[in-house]
Amino acid sequence: MEKNPVEKDEYTLGAPEYEVSASPQLSDAQVGDLKTAQVQEAAGVYGDIQTAEDYGYVARGLKSRHIQFIALGGTIGTGLFLGIGRAFSAAGPLSLLLGYTFTGIAVYAMMQSLGEMATWLPLPGAIPQFCARYVDDAMGFAVGWNNWYASSITLCAEISAASVVIGYWNNEINVALWISIIIVLVICLNIFAVAIYGEAEFCFATIKILTIVGLIILALVLDLGGGPTHDRLGFRYWRDPGAMKEYSPATGDVGRFLGLFSTLVNAAFSYGGVEMVAVAAGEAENPRKNIPKAVKRVFWRILFFYVLGTLAIGVLIPYNDSMLLGAIKHKAAGAAASPWVIAIYRAGIPALPSIINAVILTSASSSANAFLYTGSRYLFALAQNKQAPRFLLRCSKSGVPYYCVGVTASIACLTYLSCGSGSSKVFEWFQNLTTIASLFTWVSVCIAYIQFHKALKAQGVDRNTLIFKSPFQPYLAWAALLFFSMIIVFNGFYVFLYGNWTISDFLTAYIGIPIYFLLYTFWKVFKRTKFVSPAEADIFTGKAALDAEVWPNVQPRNFLEKIWFWIA
Repeated sequence: MEKNPVEKDEYTLGAPEYEVSASPQLSDAQVGDLKTAQVQEAAGVYGDIQTAEDYGYVARGLKSRHIQFIALGGTIGTGLFLGIGRAFSAAGPLSLLLGYTFTGIAVYAMMQSLGEMATWLPLPGAIPQFCARYVDDAMGFAVGWNNWYASSITLCAEISAASVVIGYWNNEINVALWISIIIVLVICLNIFAVAIYGEAEFCFATIKILTIVGLIILALVLDLGGGPTHDRLGFRYWRDPGAMKEYSPATGDVGRFLGLFSTLVNAAFSYGGVEMVAVAAGEAENPRKNIPKAVKRVFWRILFFYVLGTLAIGVLIPYNDSMLLGAIKHKAAGAAASPWVIAIYRAGIPALPSIINAVILTSASSSANAFLYTGSRYLFALAQNKQAPRFLLRCSKSGVPYYCVGVTASIACLTYLSCGSGSSKVFEWFQNLTTIASLFTWVSVCIAYIQFHKALKAQGVDRNTLIFKSPFQPYLAWAALLFFSMIIVFNGFYVFLYGNWTISDFLTAYIGIPIYFLLYTFWKVFKRTKFVSPAEADIFTGKAALDAEVWPNVQPRNFLEKIWFWIA
């Protein structure tokens, strides 16, 4: 995208806000102003009003509570309920706690970098556009198509997971029926208006938050002997079988170190989707206020949900629990492989497993909904960068890029491959291609931020004037970049241990690397792109229209509203 020289002259530090003392509802005049602002914003990005009117543009229909709960829900996925059990059984409680903590710190550093860029210029899809503008058009192409593919296939995986979980209650009906119902559901939540998607994620996230908070409280009660058996657990399982498990076939300190490292890989996959809030920045109301608010709370979400969650699991069951190992070995469906459910069984509480299974179903459905949204917005961002067909830019009157939603949703038909025994193997291969896509996204974000930081300096923008200035930069971005790069390079370390070598495991671990660089090289050669100089990086196109938008500053009317406004 070419830089608009007029934008820099119109640069302001931020738009003024006016106060509304009572109702948060906008008047007809304000709604008209927002419609006009929507066209102006599109014109700023596309370069002329005619194109903006022809194609339409996304609408800023995500309210503050939507953004805050999308950020919360993006942190809590099926990985926290299910996937964490595999890491726990392979490494032990202390390694699990340290691994998720270290990775959480790196994710926090990455999100601080992304939050600063998304607050400066909140665009739909965001990440491919930042990479194309600040680093290299070829990087925008690579990360955009890699993310779109990963989102589309993960959409299939989540739909498949949800349909399998339903089999916990009724396994007589063909799973293809449940797949069809879930596909129709997530399309309906995405195709009509972004506010409907926001409301759905608000409800899904509320269920997940209440569940994980309840599980952490339950863990404390059980650990202190408050369960039906009145058995005070303490940290007995940290002593026997131990706090750090050796990663077979290695032994001693090397084995324990490899066990710890294996949790870094698993944790990186569990945190996947945390960047969703930046993807939604282009459709957020008052993004200059709501995006920083969500990003600043990433640290506390990681601390509470993952650090306390991993600690809770570590005190409730031993890593060599026979039920856990059996469920993992036989790839048990639903909540059977969840360490939370196993802990509840051991405590003698019979009703909760069905409830947790329902939450896992909700979590999988939520993830499917979210990945259809993010996949469609990555495709929209690629079309804006002229790296995908222009017809994908067309939006409905309610601001939904319906062609992007339709194309992404069509990939969901691959989910039916999981129904057959032979075709399910093909489906597994599709999934394997997405293994390290999130890590490449995070690496790309860090590189884009480092160049953005240089561009601000080269073009005379004082970071102290930014609405959201992330701390300790660019050192945070460099540290996160090195951390995620290390995981990408060594994520398949287990393949090289004695007796573990298989071609399929090697490809699963590393096929994502050549895919990313093939995409990058293709666009680099095809378009003969060049690395963007910081002095020439396009940090202003589209910004003037955003700065000119005025959002109502709603004031709380009582103590309860003050609490709610703080939460959402």
